[in-house]
Amino acid sequence: MGRDDRYIEESEEIKAVIRRCGVCRLGLARENEPYIVPVCFGFDGHALYIHTGTTGRKIEFFEANPQVCFEFEDNARVIADSDKPCAWSMIYTSVVGSGRIRELHTEDEKVGGLNQIMNHYSGKSWVMPREKLDSVRVWAVDIESMRGKSSAHS
Repeated sequence: MGRDDRYIEESEEIKAVIRRCGVCRLGLARENEPYIVPVCFGFDGHALYIHTGTTGRKIEFFEANPQVCFEFEDNARVIADSDKPCAWSMIYTSVVGSGRIRELHTEDEKVGGLNQIMNHYSGKSWVMPREKLDSVRVWAVDIESMRGKSSAHS
């Protein structure tokens, strides 16, 4: 049963949850095969940015189906009850959403995406060495929908 009273309605609050998180989990699908993978990310308020090597399983999934979903969680912890097994609960704040992933191809796009990632973790922009750009692929997830939920809203 869903708990509508736990949904986060404010867009800025949803964005703040994402900005506090250190890991994004991407959900991918190829034919009838699901795949979830944690990734480092950047976020500009409208899109997520990730990077990969030049080949790999994630890329195979991206190419087979660019529709992805994502999940962030913040401050998740179990609330135990030492006497009642069905009285346990969870405190959490989360954001889930979906979008389409696309590769960034030009040098400016790749540098911009990588700087979104680096800014998320370091708070600043960086000069990207040209030789490194050739050894990495950079991707944007254009967010189509997202929703926040928090046990603190109940």
